[in-house]
Amino acid sequence: MLRTALHRLSRGLRGEDLRRSGRIELALPAALPASLGCDAVGVPARHGFRLLSRLPRSGCVFADTDWWWWIVPSGSDLDLAWPAPARYVVGTNVPAEHPRLIHWPDSPSPYTPPIPFYLMVCQLAGTAPAWGPEARAQDTGTVAAQ
Repeated sequence: MLRTALHRLSRGLRGEDLRRSGRIELALPAALPASLGCDAVGVPARHGFRLLSRLPRSGCVFADTDWWWWIVPSGSDLDLAWPAPARYVVGTNVPAEHPRLIHWPDSPSPYTPPIPFYLMVCQLAGTAPAWGPEARAQDTGTVAAQ
């Protein structure tokens, strides 16, 4: 009981610090296990509906006024250069104001499959997909969680 109370208290304080810094932690539904860890990929809101409607399968998707955030397994940026305008965030602390869960996945997993999503983001950006160690060296769109 004490452990739960301390966890809630520390989570609340951390959330307040994130809000002050302009970052919010995306809260995944407890019913969806995230055993692979979570990262987030953001795209400008103007592209959100188009991507969501064309993906064969989507996991949890959060949205606020300016950005839509898809939950992907941790490490989905390894050897991938996510093109602009996408933003890859390590963890789920994203630069947002009031994101809300707008899409609940059909499967019991919170994840959007990263490879089909990556290919669609590349198509949206008008760039050729690039993967491998040299692609990761060129990537500048990854944002570390703070």
